[in-house]
Amino acid sequence: MALVNSWENQGNFLFKYRGQFPVILFVLAVPFLYYSNQPSSFEKQVWNYIALSGSVIGFLIRFYTIGTTPKGTSGRNTKEQIADYLNSTGIYSAVRHPLYLGNFLIWTGIAIFTYNIYFIVIMNLLFWIYYERIMFAEERFLERKFGEEYIIWSKSIPAFFPSFKNYTKTIIPFSVKSVLRREYAGVLSTVIGFVFVEVVREFFKNKEISDSPFYRNILITTIIVVLLLRTLKHYTTILDEKDRS
Repeated sequence: MALVNSWENQGNFLFKYRGQFPVILFVLAVPFLYYSNQPSSFEKQVWNYIALSGSVIGFLIRFYTIGTTPKGTSGRNTKEQIADYLNSTGIYSAVRHPLYLGNFLIWTGIAIFTYNIYFIVIMNLLFWIYYERIMFAEERFLERKFGEEYIIWSKSIPAFFPSFKNYTKTIIPFSVKSVLRREYAGVLSTVIGFVFVEVVREFFKNKEISDSPFYRNILITTIIVVLLLRTLKHYTTILDEKDRS
């Protein structure tokens, strides 16, 4: 099999199971947390601020992308490549893979929260290897689907690091409902990620399970909100919108 076909097959496979990537990070983080040195109180505040800021920026990118993307377009599907037409305005006029950029910032934030530079580097390398295949497969699909239109668009738009020199405002209004309907699972997994890191770190430090009211309350509140949104999505039409996935 040609290398290009092998990469595409790998990318399509990883695309289907990209939701499991956080589990890999959780498992890999454990030994790094065990061997990490405890920073000072001031250093912790700096690490925490950077970690939280990175994840928040990542979610803002995802929220904007999802809130301004219609049904049946690339980036909104979960099981296979789908695109009724090519996204080329809004965030897609600045970067070709905004959702993956958002994911990168979110999980880099969790990696930073471990206070371990080695884990941050390894996570970044794994992320790039994992998502490079996915982006390759997605772009092969779009090139076959849209041909010259895609080639012309992709030549002027960076794949991962945004450039706003060709930014074109989208005509699709931002939809809060789309964000609420689509993003609650990602928010929950991120909160679990931060809480997991804190609990494991405190266990290795104090030899007992941490029962921090702060983290416990955040996790419980997030779970309640997620269950509410999931119920509204599956059992009511409150979050439904025409031409939105």
